[in-house]
Amino acid sequence: MKISLSPLGLGCAQLGNLYHAITDETAEATVRQAWDEGIRYFDTAPHYGLGLSERRLGAALSAHPRAEFVISTKVGRVLEPDPGGASRTDSQGFVVPAVYKRRWDFSRDGILRSLDDSLERLGLDRVDVVYVHDPDEHFEDTVNGAFPALLELREQGVVDAIGAGMNQAPMLTEFVRRFDLDVILLAGRYTLLNQPALDDLLPLCAERGVDVVAGGAFNAGILATTSPGTMYDYAEAPAELVERAQRIADVCARHGVELPQAALALPAAHPAVVSVVVGAHDPGQVRLNAERFRRPVPRALWTDLIRAGLLREDTVLRQEEP
Repeated sequence: MKISLSPLGLGCAQLGNLYHAITDETAEATVRQAWDEGIRYFDTAPHYGLGLSERRLGAALSAHPRAEFVISTKVGRVLEPDPGGASRTDSQGFVVPAVYKRRWDFSRDGILRSLDDSLERLGLDRVDVVYVHDPDEHFEDTVNGAFPALLELREQGVVDAIGAGMNQAPMLTEFVRRFDLDVILLAGRYTLLNQPALDDLLPLCAERGVDVVAGGAFNAGILATTSPGTMYDYAEAPAELVERAQRIADVCARHGVELPQAALALPAAHPAVVSVVVGAHDPGQVRLNAERFRRPVPRALWTDLIRAGLLREDTVLRQEEP
């Protein structure tokens, strides 16, 4: 089923205290700012803060009519109580007490349980989109368990759209080939620094009418500021990658474009991409990202980046791009 996503979406990992803690009030204000900026698509997951992101997002969105927003969550990790974890901090990047432990489960029962738990945390009776989350090491279980379950849920009208969310393109490509998916969430693999999705995934999605949500446009930090940062895909960036990002920033500057502005504009310009999802720790980050997203980027910038060998020659742009 085709669903309508706002061109800019809010990724809600930060609502789960990704890397550092924020208050409930800041989380609520962040969602409120996103709403004020016209964002109507919100993506979350049980993984984000051991359910904290879902609880905070559901509470914040309860102020708005359900028909006016689209929400996606994910399946594949079931949260189970860990009574001994209260004195420990979660080990997977979220600053929350480890009162739950994640268990991989791509079986039909695991999918149904995960979704039921998510609905309870969100305080909703339905979500619009369900993604299989990071099934990199669980291909067969996903093919034989998760997707058949999700197809059944979609047929029953329990969810409107199904897909997968991953940090790689090859397995997503195989899922699109095998199943009647509606949408995929591709993180960090169609960015200013990294475009492997052009090989097969994006052309296949365009051919089959599968919508693409682009995440990780900043590659976890290096492209998030006007001068390149030092983090790339959650690790210290190699010097040659920082140097390449600086060369890209220099070309952008000649066109009056900031590096993060271009980082948001590139995936948004691909015909298969329907939404770019960006996270934020506070309302100010939401405001800044929305402002940058709205600024036009001249087509000549992409042409110059291609000529400089900084962008692939087969980069595809929407016809209506200026």
